[in-house]
Amino acid sequence: MDLARAALAIQCDAVAIVGREGGIPDWPAPGLGPLGGVAGALRHARAQGHHLVLTCGVDSVGLPADLVDQLSLAPAYVISQPVIGLWPAEAVVALGTRLAGPDSHSMRAFADEIGARGIDLHLPLANINTRGDLAALEQDDGL
Repeated sequence: MDLARAALAIQCDAVAIVGREGGIPDWPAPGLGPLGGVAGALRHARAQGHHLVLTCGVDSVGLPADLVDQLSLAPAYVISQPVIGLWPAEAVVALGTRLAGPDSHSMRAFADEIGARGIDLHLPLANINTRGDLAALEQDDGL
């Protein structure tokens, strides 16, 4: 989580953690997977007057320092990890409707619905799920 927060902090006006203790709650309810977290972030951002939201998983490491530039013009997402994306805060309306209905709760389905562009970053992004994953990455990359 700290690595993802640090990577976003150099690119964003504000950084928030969603779906974790002490963070912004998933919306409209917990247990909706990544879309619930993205919806919570979009809702919070819109309430705070932000127009765009850069999202990533808390287990994302190795994010490029120019990620916002690579994803501009929103909406856009990283093809290999669609939870990494740049979304208009107003997309919370469409996302709320999707989460309340029977439609797919996949990131790609939401991205397709709002016309998001898929971007290939041309670099491997690590997805860290265990301490062993992080240790292996640190050994390979010297983090």
